[in-house]
Amino acid sequence: MNSDDNALRSELPERPAVAEPAAAAPQFTAEPAAFGDPFQSAPVSRAPADEPPLRGRPLPEDLRVPWDWIDIGILILVAFLGSVIAWPLIAPFLKLVGISAAYIRKSPSAMGVIAVSAQILLDFGLLAYLAAQMRLRFHAPFWRTIGWRPIETRSPGRVLPYLALALGGFSLAAVVAFAEAIFPPKHALPIQTVTQNPHAALLFMLSAVLVAPVVEETIFRGYLYPVAARSFGVGVGILLTGTLFGLLHAGQLWGGWWQIALLVFVGIIFTAARAASRTVVASYILHATYNALPVIAALLSSVRLRHGGAGH
Repeated sequence: MNSDDNALRSELPERPAVAEPAAAAPQFTAEPAAFGDPFQSAPVSRAPADEPPLRGRPLPEDLRVPWDWIDIGILILVAFLGSVIAWPLIAPFLKLVGISAAYIRKSPSAMGVIAVSAQILLDFGLLAYLAAQMRLRFHAPFWRTIGWRPIETRSPGRVLPYLALALGGFSLAAVVAFAEAIFPPKHALPIQTVTQNPHAALLFMLSAVLVAPVVEETIFRGYLYPVAARSFGVGVGILLTGTLFGLLHAGQLWGGWWQIALLVFVGIIFTAARAASRTVVASYILHATYNALPVIAALLSSVRLRHGGAGH
């Protein structure tokens, strides 16, 4: 470059510096990690329009689920087909625990063993179906995605909320038992007929404490409630989910209309706990301890009768 070029350049006005546009900061929201610890969450990019608001407010994380009413309808169909095929599939299980077909034919009450065993098999089948759906279709961890998250607490003792829920479940069972005693059923309920067989009674008690709370809370409070609350609002979602939960057990309590109404009330309490805590763990603890109290009472009564009979 010669001196004339330098002189010409010095006479030209300097161009103002143009600031480079700043890159927009990505928005993240806590989502379940695809693999690994189900109680850990990984930041995943999400556009704000991906989720509809709930009554003008951002949709809570516990209601942002990837399934909808169509998936719930498919689950109902799977449950119906499963109830049909569960009965013939329990024959190997009955043989495993030493219950023969001849024994069942001689004892009509032994049909309760088949009914309870079929229900347990169906419960595990539905749980397996939902787990496969979470992993294969939605590519998400099963337990956290379906609502099993730790209870968030600000209190110093992390165990206190769990103990309070357990005490609440026992107390709710005691209140319902007292209410049932006020208006007892006029005749034996179907569930009482089913559990006349000692094998069926044992299976039923084990299922009521170990199996039913996990499966029913996963289906009702984990799978159904988020869609109902997202569609109709939290209040209606609580009432709808709790009512359907109570009506599901109507077959076991048919004829005991007061008992069915009480179970609808219990279902609403369970769902309200799930909504307030935003985790299925809360309603599960209520459910498990609610079922455990009558089981414990039945076992203590059985032991007392045995010792009383031995004394005569």
